[in-house]
Amino acid sequence: MLGKAGEDFVAQYLKSQGYIIIKRNWRDSRYGELDIVAENRECIAFVEVKTRQKNSLVSGAEAVDLSKQQRTKNAAHNFMRKLRTKLPPRLDVAEVTVISEKDGVFQFKINYIENAF
Repeated sequence: MLGKAGEDFVAQYLKSQGYIIIKRNWRDSRYGELDIVAENRECIAFVEVKTRQKNSLVSGAEAVDLSKQQRTKNAAHNFMRKLRTKLPPRLDVAEVTVISEKDGVFQFKINYIENAF
């Protein structure tokens, strides 16, 4: 529930920044899932979303280890082959932190990292 709420928050954030959401939770049978694929006039952004509680031991960006980075790059490459666009790809990380929660409604803050890896 927390992870999905974080992804919803990031999708809304991207829309507010002028992006169009192309896909969410796109699965590549070999490399895994792409959380959000979004497009603006400059690029196709492949966004790995990591949602954390305050004071987590590992930040969202730290949780995207080398193995996850490689799987995401490979999945993004496969997605780009099917998309057939001239826009360049960009690999981003959205660190989402829970500020507060009441009755299942979360308040978040975001640290959006373009070209994270």
